[in-house]
Amino acid sequence: MAAAKKAVLGPLVGAVDQGTSSTRFLVFNSKTAELLSHHQVEIKQEFPREGWVEQDPKEILQSVYECIEKTCEKLGQLNIDISNIKAIGVSNQRETTVVWDKLTGEPLYNAVVWLDLRTQSTVENLSKRIPGNNNFVKSKTGLPLSTYFSAVKLRWLLDNVKKVQEAVEENRALFGTIDSWLIWSLTGGIHGGVHCTDVTNASRTMLFNIHSLEWDKELCEFFGIPMEILPNVRSSSEIYGLMKAGALEGVPISGCLGDQSAALVGQMCFQDGQAKNTYGTGCFLLCNTGHKCVFSEHGLLTTVAYKLGRDKPVYYALEGSVAIAGAVIRWLRDNLGIIKSSEEIEKLAKEVGTSYGCYFVPAFSGLYAPYWEPSARGIICGLTQFTNKCHIAFAALEAVCFQTREILDAMNRDCGIPLSHLQVDGGMTSNKILMQLQADILYIPVVKPSMPETTALGAAMAAGAAEGVGVWSLEPEDLSAVTVERFEPQINAEESEIRYSTWKKAVMKSIGWVTTQSPESGDPSIFCSLPLGFFIVSSMVMLIGARYISGIP
Repeated sequence: MAAAKKAVLGPLVGAVDQGTSSTRFLVFNSKTAELLSHHQVEIKQEFPREGWVEQDPKEILQSVYECIEKTCEKLGQLNIDISNIKAIGVSNQRETTVVWDKLTGEPLYNAVVWLDLRTQSTVENLSKRIPGNNNFVKSKTGLPLSTYFSAVKLRWLLDNVKKVQEAVEENRALFGTIDSWLIWSLTGGIHGGVHCTDVTNASRTMLFNIHSLEWDKELCEFFGIPMEILPNVRSSSEIYGLMKAGALEGVPISGCLGDQSAALVGQMCFQDGQAKNTYGTGCFLLCNTGHKCVFSEHGLLTTVAYKLGRDKPVYYALEGSVAIAGAVIRWLRDNLGIIKSSEEIEKLAKEVGTSYGCYFVPAFSGLYAPYWEPSARGIICGLTQFTNKCHIAFAALEAVCFQTREILDAMNRDCGIPLSHLQVDGGMTSNKILMQLQADILYIPVVKPSMPETTALGAAMAAGAAEGVGVWSLEPEDLSAVTVERFEPQINAEESEIRYSTWKKAVMKSIGWVTTQSPESGDPSIFCSLPLGFFIVSSMVMLIGARYISGIP
C-alpha cells in the first residue's frame, strides 16, 4: 500500500519560507502542486531601542534546520519517502541585512530587519548628496532612498559596529540578505558554502542596477560599500549548491526568490498586467510589467519580479509596499494584550461588525507606499466612551484594507487599466472578515486560492524547474488549475468612499509626528517618538478620570 502511494506521488520539491514572523518548510508534489506536509516555527523579534528591529541570524538558521527535520518526520509518518524530494527552493523576508565572518561562520551583529528605522539620519544625509535633476539612485534601482532597503542598513553597520569594521578591513566579512545567509550556511558555511543571492533579492539592496542586472560601482561608491563583501548574483532558478547536513543532505538548492516575487510566481502571475497582494507582516501588491521597467509617478517601486533560469529573460514588477499589516495583529497581542492569539482578532471584530468611527493608522515604521513618509507614527483616532477593544480590533483589520486600497489606487493610475479583481495570499487571508472588508473597501471582488501558501509554492516551482532538476514544468498548459474562494463587495460604493476618505483624513494626522532632533535636547518633539501604547493608555486614564469626576460609574 505504502509503495503504491509513493509511486503515485512522483517527484517532490521542498521550500524554505523564511519570513519576518516565522520560518516554515513545506513539501509539494511537483506534478499536482499539492501541499503534502509542513512545519512552522515562530521567530523572535528584538526591539533594543525605539524604532530598532533586529533578529538573531543563528536563531533563523536553526529554525530552518528544525522545520526541515520536523517536516521530514511528518512525511515519514505519512509513508512518504523523503528521497523523493529532488530540490529545495528558498523564499525569504527581503532587505533584512546580515554581515558574518566567513572564517568562523559567526554573525558579526544581529540581522537588521527591513522594518528598522535607525538609519533615518543616514538617509537624510545621503539625500542631500543626490542632485535634484538627477536621482541616479532611483533611476538605477527603481527605489526611493529609504530606511527600508539594505544599503543604508549596511552603511550603519560599517559606521557603528567595530566587529564589522575589523572584519571588512581583514577581508573576513560577507554581506547578504537572509537568502544569502541561509544558502551559504546550508551549502557548507565555512567549509565551502556558496555566497550568492538572486536578482529579486539583489534588487532590494539599493546597490543593484536593475537594467544591467549587476552590482553598480557608482551606487557602491555613493553608499561607501566595499564590493568584495557582496554575494554573487544568480538567476532565481538554477542549482546554487547542495545541502551539506541534515535529513536532506545532498539535495540541490535550486530556487531563490524574495518572498513577494515568490508569491507572484506561486499565484502564476506570468503575464503582463497580472497582480497579487500578499498579507503577511507587511502587505505587498505586485503587478507584473513584463520585460520593461515601468517607473511609477504615484509612489510605487520598480523591482525585479523574477528571472527563472540563467538564460531566461528577466521580468519586472511595480510594487506597492505597506510596512504594517499582520504586524498590527501581533502588536495587539504582544504589546497591548487585547488578544491572546492572532486568530482571536476575527472573533472580536465579528462581535461588533464595525469600528464605530474608530480609525487606526499603524504607522509604527513610518508610512511606506504611496507616501514614503518616515515622520509618521501610529495613531488611533475617533475614540469615544463607547469604544472598546472589539472596535479597535475591527479598526486594525480595516487599516490593512485601507492601506491596500491606497496602493491599489496608485497601481491603477500607473498602469492605466484598473484591476477587475484582486488575487490575494498570505497568512492573514484565512480571516474571512478581513477578506470581506477588503472586497468592500476596494469595491472589486477578492479572489483567494484554496491553498494559500503561494510564497512557498513559488519557491518550490522555481527550484523544481531549474536546469539539472527539471521536475516542475512552468509551461502554461502544464500548470495545475487552482480552486479559489471569491469575496464580492457587499456595501454600496458611496459608503465605501466615505469610509476611505475618513481613513485618509486619519493618515494626514499621523504624518509629521517625529522630528530628527535628539530626544535629549528637551524639545517637545520627544513626545512625538513615544510609543503608540503610551497615548492609548494615557487617553484611557484621562477617560476613566473624567468619568470618575463626573460621577459616572
